[in-house]
Amino acid sequence: MNAKGSPNIYDIAETAGVSIATVSRVLSGGRNVSAQTEEKVLSVMKALHYTPNAFARGLCLGSMGMVGVLCTDVSDLYYARAVSTLERLLRQKGLEALLCCTGGKLEDKKKGLSLLLHKHVDAAILIGSAFKEREDNSHIETAARSVPVIVINGLIECENTYCVLCDEEAAMFEAVSALCRHRCRKVLYLYDQLTFSGTQKLAGYRRALQEQGVEVREELILQVDKSLPEIHDRVRQLLSSGIEIDGVAASEDLLAIGAMQQLHRHGLYPPVIGFNNSAFAEIISPALSSVDNMVETLCSTAFSILCDVLEGRSAPRKVLLSGQLIERETFRESSPTL
Repeated sequence: MNAKGSPNIYDIAETAGVSIATVSRVLSGGRNVSAQTEEKVLSVMKALHYTPNAFARGLCLGSMGMVGVLCTDVSDLYYARAVSTLERLLRQKGLEALLCCTGGKLEDKKKGLSLLLHKHVDAAILIGSAFKEREDNSHIETAARSVPVIVINGLIECENTYCVLCDEEAAMFEAVSALCRHRCRKVLYLYDQLTFSGTQKLAGYRRALQEQGVEVREELILQVDKSLPEIHDRVRQLLSSGIEIDGVAASEDLLAIGAMQQLHRHGLYPPVIGFNNSAFAEIISPALSSVDNMVETLCSTAFSILCDVLEGRSAPRKVLLSGQLIERETFRESSPTL
């Protein structure tokens, strides 16, 4: 029971042994709910003397009107854009966003999700593939038994979980293929983490080289922190060892920029393509070509799915969007290097 002693939608879900989304669907008329489950939920409502308020009837939410939003680091430009977009969309619907920045450690991510659930949010939105763990996603599965979980740019397949993601493997494949068509054969690739997203991008890089008949050279694949001094140092070491570079692709714009800066210091000006199409790409000189992984479209699609779920309508469990290469000064496919 809540603090006032009267039952709420969470009490109904727990007592009936179903998810919040199922109770919401019953409130909205039983759409996509079996007759047996609907009868069970209605019986619990009757036994607990539950009367849904107008807000719960209208939006199929509980009484909080609050959605939890998790990201690892809001100072990251990608996450900042996503959070800003989601807050704006939620506000337009009369909902509040409760933001929790977890950092990258699994235990902290678990604590963040648990904190939101204890705040009785009506749904949880996880931004980024860093929330998909390689082995154990049981904490997310547990959360999804209580509230709908929306994952942006990650893939977690369990009940009451909905994923909206960019096909980043295909996007990176197209970007590196474009470099190969640009007559690049020694393409440096930089990445920071092998999250789900990072793994997909690296796979796209490898596949592009293989299908273009270009040798995959492991010494040209660098894992680096998102630190310009480290990127500069690692690229300088490569060049000092005699390794040639005639093209650059990276999993993040900042990594591409760091590599480009160090190459320019050595009088080298190969084609360079970043990823995420961040503000960095436009303000750097020369302007950086970058793959746009459609963060704002991902967020608006995720928000639409959230509304459908909370209002008892059917929603796709997985939506896959395409990325787009934005050509700027560091790469023009129409003008290959001679």
